[in-house]
Amino acid sequence: MAWLGVTPSEHSSGGKRRQGSITKTGNSYARKLLVESAWSYRHPARVSIDIQRRHEGLPKPIIDRAWDAQLRLCRRYRKLVARGKTAHVAIIAIARELAGFIWDVGRLGMTLALPPSAQSA
Repeated sequence: MAWLGVTPSEHSSGGKRRQGSITKTGNSYARKLLVESAWSYRHPARVSIDIQRRHEGLPKPIIDRAWDAQLRLCRRYRKLVARGKTAHVAIIAIARELAGFIWDVGRLGMTLALPPSAQSA
């Protein structure tokens, strides 16, 4: 998340903890793609025909994790907007969490791709 620049900046001293806007450090192109992707979570979670085609050949744990991410991020967006956050602030929060899901799916994919003997090591 920090590599993408979607973590909040912090100005703390003593007992005070003040967080600011996102740091915008790291790869700006990757951050833009992540934020653009996060805008899709405004819509209800569903699996379209195109997505079903993309699922062919993928391991079941990865598909399940992606569905969990879609449900959680759609719900989180709606909650943030209902609490009064602007759409742009909510989208950045969703983008930050989406980065975590992408990392987790990548980690899961690497685990599934390794032979069983290498997984126990």
